Amino acid sequence: MQNNEQGGTVIMRWPHYKHVFFDCDSTLTTVEGIDILAETVGKKWRVEVLTKAAMDGQLDLEDVYGKRLQAVSATRAQIRNIRRIYKQNIVEDAREVIAALQALEHNVYIISGGLAEPVAEFGIFLGVPRTQIRAVQVDYNQLEGDWWQRITEDQEAGSARYLTFIEGDLTATNGKANVVKELLGEQSGRSLLIGDGNSDLRAGSAVDLFVGFGGVVSRPHVLEEAPAFIHSSSLAPLLVLAAGPAAYRLVKNTPHEAVFARGIDMIQSGAITFTNGRLQNKFHSALAKVIQP
Repeated sequence: MQNNEQGGTVIMRWPHYKHVFFDCDSTLTTVEGIDILAETVGKKWRVEVLTKAAMDGQLDLEDVYGKRLQAVSATRAQIRNIRRIYKQNIVEDAREVIAALQALEHNVYIISGGLAEPVAEFGIFLGVPRTQIRAVQVDYNQLEGDWWQRITEDQEAGSARYLTFIEGDLTATNGKANVVKELLGEQSGRSLLIGDGNSDLRAGSAVDLFVGFGGVVSRPHVLEEAPAFIHSSSLAPLLVLAAGPAAYRLVKNTPHEAVFARGIDMIQSGAITFTNGRLQNKFHSALAKVIQP
């Protein structure tokens, strides 16, 4: 962020966040994939308790990740079915925000502790390149059931049952920061991450700005600690935050003007709060230049 002084007056400029990282579950979609699996096999309550404890920071993600998948013991077909449910429960304005960010030449990424197959297909559906999506890979027991009768790959894939997950940064509470760093590499430009949970909050150390999202689930410790927090059920305010209010003129008379305008309207109604007063003043100073009559 820049402070430029002209004639003794400090002019506050809101930066352009070139790299925008999204969590998936409860950020781009209103559901938690693992909870959907649990409901399918009648283990909803047990798994939801573990999910909430991890997202709220009461338990480390690595302590509950395997327990949840073992409790569900889903087939590959059941895991793939999450793709359909994700698409049926898209967070308001998610596709429009991603499209607008890309039109404004931002790089968009998805980093999720969800399962790779459904997360990747959902991300591609939203317009995010597969190379910029990271999630958790799982292995399947290919000898489950009537394996000798399978003829096609799809039949085999559908019948195979979950065996284990591949441990890595995305199955650990503090691991998302490493994935952010890996994706950024040596690229220049500011970075922003938005998410609802504890692992997202901790990954904020790897970006220039962490934004908490409470549009699906508002987690008190994320609200208290996130430098910026979006309260609306829509992601439209994020577009204004990531691109900067001044980018509104760049989307005028384009298909992206409407979602940008919605974001501004929501912000004026209190959709974004800040825990950092200096950050808040900079943003609202930049916004005032756009909305002044």
